[in-house]
Amino acid sequence: LVTGTGMHTFFGKTARLVEEAVTVSHFQKAVVKIGNYLIVLALVLVAVILLVALFRHENMLEVVQFALVLTVAAIPVALPPVLSVTLAVGAVALAKQQAIVSKLVAIEEMAGMDILCADKTGTITKNELTLAEVPIDAAILARLSQETAASLQSYQLTAFQPFDPVSKRTAATVTDASGRSFQVSKGAPQVILDLVADKEAIRAQVGEAVDSLAARGFRAIGVARTDEGGAWQFLGLLPLYDPPREDSAQVIKTAQDMGVKVKMVTGDHAAIAKEIARRVNLDADIQPVSVFLDKPDREARRVVEEADGFAQVFPEHKYHIVELLQQQGHIVGMTGDGVNDAPALKKADVGVAVAGATDAAKSAADIVLTSPGLSVIVEAIKEARKIFQRMNNYAIYRITETLRVLFFIALSIIIFKFYPVTAVMIVLLALLNDAPILAIAYDRVRYSPEPERWNMRMVLTMATILGIYGVLESFLIFYLGERVFLLSRDLIQSFIFLKLAVAGHLTIFAARTRGPFWSIPPGALMFWAAVATKLLATLIVVYGWYVAPLGWKLAGFVWAYSLAGFLLMDAIKVASYKLLDHREVKFRR
Repeated sequence: LVTGTGMHTFFGKTARLVEEAVTVSHFQKAVVKIGNYLIVLALVLVAVILLVALFRHENMLEVVQFALVLTVAAIPVALPPVLSVTLAVGAVALAKQQAIVSKLVAIEEMAGMDILCADKTGTITKNELTLAEVPIDAAILARLSQETAASLQSYQLTAFQPFDPVSKRTAATVTDASGRSFQVSKGAPQVILDLVADKEAIRAQVGEAVDSLAARGFRAIGVARTDEGGAWQFLGLLPLYDPPREDSAQVIKTAQDMGVKVKMVTGDHAAIAKEIARRVNLDADIQPVSVFLDKPDREARRVVEEADGFAQVFPEHKYHIVELLQQQGHIVGMTGDGVNDAPALKKADVGVAVAGATDAAKSAADIVLTSPGLSVIVEAIKEARKIFQRMNNYAIYRITETLRVLFFIALSIIIFKFYPVTAVMIVLLALLNDAPILAIAYDRVRYSPEPERWNMRMVLTMATILGIYGVLESFLIFYLGERVFLLSRDLIQSFIFLKLAVAGHLTIFAARTRGPFWSIPPGALMFWAAVATKLLATLIVVYGWYVAPLGWKLAGFVWAYSLAGFLLMDAIKVASYKLLDHREVKFRR
């Protein structure tokens, strides 16, 4: 380890930034909103039922017991677990894509990510210098002739200072065959230039050479040594080239087509970054990081948002870039591999530690890649968007079911003085729902071509429309059971229970698509889980397990009624989405 004031300051600042970079995910915010909505709704309706019962002088003990069961069934205690299971299943799928998820909520964040700040070296490029392989020393030594390499055997390394990210150079003390010692150093050209006494005389020439090399995509490394008097002499520049990965251009284009803007972030010269950007389908508006550092926050946010990338970036700059983009409402991904990248990885909505990253970077990141390049990230985005679709579909279904059951039961009690289902039936409905809703994690969906966001207004509006429809549908079958089939109250309860079970599971298939239910075939596991639980509910009412026996004829009618209602509900859903989408587009304009 390198010690010294500079390094202590660097690591101290890094640790502080990592501690400060605490974010609350959009997923967590969405779960809280959905949960609060359903909890408040359930408590309000239960309170109304209790007040009505008190006013009517009913048996309050029985009413309270029923209200408690209804409350437990209505409050979405399963919402966080179901969504977590969906994320966990998605994490397994991402692992197969060579992306290891360390924080489950990062999957949902990746689905909504609209900006990816990508390191140039090792992510967009191969991290393979044209002189040879990494590290730089191997690249230089590999180009030496055998004769020159043999002559180096007479020199002995007596001291070595590893590369310091603060001073941006490495140095060594060397002793030749005659016993004379001298120092050598290589690093950033401007840093090496500042070591020599005649720096002002050669600064323009060195700067011109660096710019010329950078314009061709070459990274310049300055080299200097001390003379017999101990004064530093500038020996020259080593041009090193890190070519883009073969798949980078196509992968970046795919990401752009998916609505993700890729911004290059690199510590290299701006000219190098522009040349690499040109070769990989990125716009060449690569700015030096200095363009926004001294600007007011509002101006800095605008500059960072509009630029295609930044060069000559330090670790704290990466953190600031992520912070400014987040303040503009973007969901930001950041790639990195070093200790100095940890703050930015922690701060980003999706911190991605690329292949070969340090333990510090992996610990700070949300997702760790096990193969190099951007292609893994793009595949992970696709998978994350599929997972988001499943979570969004479940949220709509869960809210719809709560509205449907709560309002129907509450209104039946208030208006008709009749409990349409028993407390046991409510428990059975909750249990029968478990299998298909857990299987939603394996449902077949299509990923969106645009970044996903929780549109709570759309979710709640669509769930409310489907929920109100379900309430009307339930009251109609209540009417048919009482006035047409002339059923007893016990049989009406079994009649309604089966309808709620069958129609409820059919609602899953309507809630999972924006188009007609057949537009995306459901996953096999979810389909058969729903079918099996509906058949079980049918057997329960036909043979009278815990309920009044209904018989096959009436059970068959409930199935036919529920299927017909499902087709009408699906048509209403499709029309509602078209109307809501039209209004949203008009609103944005």
